Amino acid sequence: MRKHWLDNLRWVIVLLVLFYHVIYFYNNKGVFGGIGGFGGNQYQDIVMYVLYPWFMMLMFLIAGISSRYSLEKISSKQFLASRTRKLLVPATLGLLVLQWITGYFNTIAAEQAMGGPLFSEEMPVLIKYFIYSISGIGPLWFIQDLWLFSIILILIGKIDKKDRLWQMCEKIKFIPIILLGLLLYAGSFTLIQNPRAESFDGLLNLYKPLNYLIPFLMGYFVFSHDKVQEILGKYALYLISIALIAGTILTIRTFGQDNTSPQYLQSPMNIAYTWFMMLGLLGVFQRYFNHTNCFATYMTKSSYGLYIVHYVVIASFGYMLKIHTTLPVFAIYAILTIAVFVLSLLLNEILRRIPIVRWCVLGR
Repeated sequence: MRKHWLDNLRWVIVLLVLFYHVIYFYNNKGVFGGIGGFGGNQYQDIVMYVLYPWFMMLMFLIAGISSRYSLEKISSKQFLASRTRKLLVPATLGLLVLQWITGYFNTIAAEQAMGGPLFSEEMPVLIKYFIYSISGIGPLWFIQDLWLFSIILILIGKIDKKDRLWQMCEKIKFIPIILLGLLLYAGSFTLIQNPRAESFDGLLNLYKPLNYLIPFLMGYFVFSHDKVQEILGKYALYLISIALIAGTILTIRTFGQDNTSPQYLQSPMNIAYTWFMMLGLLGVFQRYFNHTNCFATYMTKSSYGLYIVHYVVIASFGYMLKIHTTLPVFAIYAILTIAVFVLSLLLNEILRRIPIVRWCVLGR
């Protein structure tokens, strides 16, 4: 029986990712990326403090649950082939077909900030195109991580052939579930606190492979169990209430800081907020949203495509709205928000109808 609540939670988070990136694109809190803010305190940046700590963590946890369900239906070989097509192809060939547009606007924004060109006039167009493509990875780091984690799952399956670890996790109770948050705290210390500009430290802090592997594996081994999901549903309102209190305190105390820095992410208050929000949302959706309708069914089918294409819209429209218009700040945010939701849907619908392009960009 399909778990509609899990589908619903996934597409809701994807929509939050779209809105997050609108705010992120114009942030002035020192968060890497985007093209800078409009000055002042920019209280709209609160959205980043509310969402960033937990939404990608929860996406990886949900991906772990879904991976478990997939491997119960298909073989390891079929699973890896499916994940390679759906994840690795869009994160490689898709860069050359579509995501180079993101890289192009990222380059223009960087030139604007530096006050000069990044490339010499003599550089061949083909070389620039490949640089744009690599620079256009953007949010696709998520699916690159997922592909790596899929390989790790297959290796674990080779070692634990009798599935004993998964069976053992079915017996976990409420208090041990809460204490699993300590694993997130431990994982946060795999981040590099003072990344060196001349190294790959910044890239590792973006991908956070060890940090994100933890919720992915917890999703696979722990939260894929019906009994565990029922426990979360039972205590859903308590968990979400604690999360909201912790998130409010965290945001008030830290507003203005770079909320993506290792120091911020390693703070106990951030970990507490992250973990209780993850548990709370799992519980709330399990308890109250285990149903579907036409819109929810459509979003379940389309959310992956929205995630893949949305940053192209943000990078292009977001840049042009700020640099080439004199619109009020509120209008810029409003137009970009509408554009990313509407145009991402349209772009996804167009791309999925073009066979070769669909395979390269969406892995279908």
